[in-house]
Amino acid sequence: MKDLLEIRWHGRGGQGAKTAAQFLAEAALGLGKSIQAFPEYGPERAGAPIRTYTRISDKSIRVHSPVTNPDIVAVIDPSLLDSINVTEGLADGGALIVNTPEDVEAIRKKTNYTKGKIGVCDATKIALETLGMPIPNMPILGALLKAKPVVTVESVEKEVKKKFLKKIGEEKTNANIKAIRRAYEEVEIG
Repeated sequence: MKDLLEIRWHGRGGQGAKTAAQFLAEAALGLGKSIQAFPEYGPERAGAPIRTYTRISDKSIRVHSPVTNPDIVAVIDPSLLDSINVTEGLADGGALIVNTPEDVEAIRKKTNYTKGKIGVCDATKIALETLGMPIPNMPILGALLKAKPVVTVESVEKEVKKKFLKKIGEEKTNANIKAIRRAYEEVEIG
């Protein structure tokens, strides 16, 4: 991993972008890394576009601003592709991970991102089938881990269990882990 890995998450309020960013950061913290995870809200309401950021480093992180040149961009709500330039500042050799039933080439054409990997995964479908709710954050996290193995799937699962077991119970916690694993297996990367 380079000195500082930066990830920008695009979603809408209520889709779990903040939670996914936090789980990724805390999994890295558990592996001895320095981390940051924080949201940037516009209007604070369900459905409003939000950005969330994750930074991971082997060294102390001294920057305290939004991520403008991410190594990875995760798009939880595909409708944002039509209204926001999600690839703005995305590094050469980076990765764009999108919740969509479309294939890699369709997203490459739609976003004009040609400098790195694109990962596509129908995270909403996976969430509905595993969780019974259209909250695609955990599947997108699984897809991201396959495209760019920032941390291990097991380290994220450990954090999910630590945070969710008491909060939502064993059945729903296991459903979230299943969603992460399924997306990790099903993501198409090109």
